[in-house]
Amino acid sequence: MTQPPIGGAAGSPGGPAHQEPTAGATPAPGDPATPGYPPHPQPAAPKKRRGLLIASIVLAAAVLLCGGGGTAAFLTLRQAEDGQGAKEPTVAVDGFLTAVYKDRDARAAATFVCSASRDDEKIAAKVAEVRKYAGQYQNARFRWTTPKVDNQTGDRATVSTRVTMTTADEKTADQELRFTVVRKTGWWVCEVA
Repeated sequence: MTQPPIGGAAGSPGGPAHQEPTAGATPAPGDPATPGYPPHPQPAAPKKRRGLLIASIVLAAAVLLCGGGGTAAFLTLRQAEDGQGAKEPTVAVDGFLTAVYKDRDARAAATFVCSASRDDEKIAAKVAEVRKYAGQYQNARFRWTTPKVDNQTGDRATVSTRVTMTTADEKTADQELRFTVVRKTGWWVCEVA
């Protein structure tokens, strides 16, 4: 067992207890034990650096605004159409069909698709599907009826056509297709049903 230090701290065992002022002693001003005197003023807390706080807030707001503006600009430009688009809705559909069914070129097909629907992987998958389907038959060829505008309102049109595949052994298969085409910087295919 350890011994308390000699002359220990106030309130510790062996240390001096709180002592009442002795009679005739002048109490120290501000002594909390001395009634009638205000307590000693506490040392002032270090001043907060308001300038640094305000500068930090302004900097964070500037980063958010610039970042938000940059993001908005990126998204806006990303949605912008590359190139001119087709002069007519039927020309866009015909160009798309040529790229997919005759040339079997996904990159060329993408040049006829609106930016909102342009998904290079899906377009490439569709072209690969057509290539695989045609590969199952001897000398498969595709043709289609002249695309026809069924409905056009402002910058939106519905175009339909029938795609026919014929083979060397005279087998045929038909498929009716309906395209939604929109006008931005020209006409673009946005949906095929």
